[in-house]
Amino acid sequence: MSTEEQGHWRVVSVSVAGTSHKKRGQPCQDANHWEILPEGILVAAVADGAGSSNFGEVGAKIAVSAAVETISQQHFLSKDNNVDWQYQLIDALRAARTAVLAESQVRKVEAREFAATLILVVATSEFAIAAQVGDGAAVVGDGEENIFPLTAPQSGEYINETTFLISEQGVEAAQIKIWQGKPFHLAIFSDGLQMLALKMPRGLPHCPFFAPLFKFMTVVTDEQEATKQLEEFLRSPKVTGRTDDDLTLLLAQFNKEQE
Repeated sequence: MSTEEQGHWRVVSVSVAGTSHKKRGQPCQDANHWEILPEGILVAAVADGAGSSNFGEVGAKIAVSAAVETISQQHFLSKDNNVDWQYQLIDALRAARTAVLAESQVRKVEAREFAATLILVVATSEFAIAAQVGDGAAVVGDGEENIFPLTAPQSGEYINETTFLISEQGVEAAQIKIWQGKPFHLAIFSDGLQMLALKMPRGLPHCPFFAPLFKFMTVVTDEQEATKQLEEFLRSPKVTGRTDDDLTLLLAQFNKEQE
């Protein structure tokens, strides 16, 4: 759980255990990780460990860390060449998958026990690009009260079936989506929030859900207080009354004044 203002971005992120996981004594199997690069580029990731996997939370943490670090370690990052970014994001997904599989070998446990989804987003002052394996989604706001889908939940052949990073087709079947414009707001969230945040089955953003959150981001100043308020929101009856799953929400706002 963290928030920071650096470069051009302000970020607040929270992952909390769902009520069903608490009742069963299970840990939060979601994870999030983000970095703001010196170029004013935001790199952020959200992952959701599979509830059926014994080490889903480990797979999720490794996936977000490896994906973000792979992007962050690149020496030549362009703010406007989004074709190069597509390859960068695919490489980052592959690196995340490799890291998760390596951990399964170290622990001598089958890879499926580390199954997790992964959403990786890079946002600059000129565009946002995302790579996604599995469900959850990312949306962008343009600062003019317009909210656009960046990605949509990626389901399998059957209802409630999703694709995981560890599967052979996970990276090959990943969504790669680019939003051309000047992103002012960004939200990335795990599937626990889908029914509140999206108008299903089309997966379009539910504006009444995001508008207050984006407004919240325009006024937050204190790191601890912002994180506390976002966590309280995710634990509130308004949210937990509609979902008992683990919840992750990462919010970011671009600071135009520093551009």
